[in-house]
Amino acid sequence: MTKNISHQSSLKPHLVIGWLYPQLMSTYGDRGNILVLQKRCAWRGIKTELINIDQSTNDQRLTTIDLLFGGGAQDREQAIVMKDLMKKKSVIKSLIESEKPALFVCGAPQLMGNYYEPAVGKQIEGLGIFDMFSKHPGSKQDRLIGNVVAKIEINNLSSPQSLVPSPYIVGFENHGGRTYLGKSAKPFAKVVKGFGNNGEDGTEGVVYKNAIGSYLHGPLLPKNSQIADWLITKALEIKYKKEIILEKLDDSLEQKAKEAIANRLRLGV
Repeated sequence: MTKNISHQSSLKPHLVIGWLYPQLMSTYGDRGNILVLQKRCAWRGIKTELINIDQSTNDQRLTTIDLLFGGGAQDREQAIVMKDLMKKKSVIKSLIESEKPALFVCGAPQLMGNYYEPAVGKQIEGLGIFDMFSKHPGSKQDRLIGNVVAKIEINNLSSPQSLVPSPYIVGFENHGGRTYLGKSAKPFAKVVKGFGNNGEDGTEGVVYKNAIGSYLHGPLLPKNSQIADWLITKALEIKYKKEIILEKLDDSLEQKAKEAIANRLRLGV
């Protein structure tokens, strides 16, 4: 049965959003992704609770999360985070394996891969959720910086196209690390303009079950509301075990922001 979540609905949905290490991993406006999730839920009468995940968060608290988010960080902060994140590895992997939706941006998906090799220092072991590895080529190599337009690989999201009405996403990337997907990894999108994962193979991001990894900052969700709604829909469907159709919102401002970037790059979106 299809359930329409709206202000008039008798259902009073509630989502718990977990934010990985906001004090250490929040660059290029990553907090904006959290604000978008909260606002788009509130406008539909969906209550949200935010858990700031840090060294003090225990496993029991983690198991209550319905939607997980992780932002970007520098190499030093990533190393600090990883020491604690490894202690939470089994619970985080369990959340993803149970198909809880997640969005990991820039530094966060690097930690969710098999390993990350910084420009200086030892290789950092990842959680192994995404079949990929990331490597910094060294200070002599240019960073991959600029606005990005990419086309979502809809089939990799395992969702009907109606859940993602617009296949194009825009954002801003600024990363030294290069990410390479393994044989079992699926890209989130194909690059139309920009560098993407490594500037070589045209892939952007990664998908595993309902978890998305992406290099796009800006932040990602304010300009790409269809991804925010996809995450919210999946979180509700997994939690309440029923098909969900969200109440439509006026996204004209978001669309104008997306078009402004596309026009600047002389692309039609």
